[in-house]
Amino acid sequence: MRREVPVPETDLKQQLAERFHQVNGVHPMTDADDVYVSAQFVVLEELCAGHGRDVDEVRRLMLGGRLPLPGYLRSDGAEMVPADLFALADGAGGAEVLEAWFTAHWADPAIGKAEWNAYLSGQYVCLHSVTPATIQRKEHLTAAIGAAANEPDAGSAPWRTRLHALVDELDALEPDFTAYDRLRFGGPTSRDTCVDAMRARFPRP
Repeated sequence: MRREVPVPETDLKQQLAERFHQVNGVHPMTDADDVYVSAQFVVLEELCAGHGRDVDEVRRLMLGGRLPLPGYLRSDGAEMVPADLFALADGAGGAEVLEAWFTAHWADPAIGKAEWNAYLSGQYVCLHSVTPATIQRKEHLTAAIGAAANEPDAGSAPWRTRLHALVDELDALEPDFTAYDRLRFGGPTSRDTCVDAMRARFPRP
């Protein structure tokens, strides 16, 4: 009987880059994108070194759906991740129980699972700190801001005060985004539509 020769494992960094592009598409990172990302995120290897983690094991957890993918791939190929990448898993008791802990924050299991998949995509670059609480708060704020124009007293001074309180809170939760985000998300970001556009359309009273 013929014995099959094992196929060498593809480089984990390459596998992770391929998965990243499957999720985000292939879009160029400009010099301005690189500057923004380097200021907002950290290189995966450097974060792992600082926390005493094996970088390839972390990549395996990402590929296995236990930790989120990098938020960005810098133009030099560096995997850029949030500085608190390990915080949720550590707080939950480990990467193996993170999913159950995370999804339990939603009463509807289907919504919890959808949010978990969104978290794993690494695309929650719209929050300074990604937790179930901040995800839920951002969803509430964007919905409230989007519905504000239909309120009975829309346009009045008290209404503008309420609107800007919501906008200011969302502003504090979100970073600035970069041009790369508008490419991979196929349009304007929530900051564009719910912060900048609303402030321009409805100036403070």
